[in-house]
Amino acid sequence: MADLQREVDDYISQFKEGYFSPLSMLARMSEEVGELAREVNHHYGEKPKKADEADNSIEMELGDILFIVICFANSLGIDLAEAHDRVMNKFNTRDADRWTRKNVEQ
Repeated sequence: MADLQREVDDYISQFKEGYFSPLSMLARMSEEVGELAREVNHHYGEKPKKADEADNSIEMELGDILFIVICFANSLGIDLAEAHDRVMNKFNTRDADRWTRKNVEQ
């Protein structure tokens, strides 16, 4: 994750404008999630694409979301690997018995 954060920072750092403000990034993230929702609806839902609509993909929309999440974290000085570890610890402790585990044969 550190490599991804560094790569995005190297890209953004070449521009005078730098990172957007947190509020602008949140708005941009919301837009990207909306685009993902549209692609999922086209692929799995009841709303087919129009013939003249752009050929986007769920993969690309997820990539856009990942990019903006990394930008958001970088702009706020957040280490995403550390954030991930903390979240996984939360799920492994708080939700340890919440879901039915698969039987694992040994």
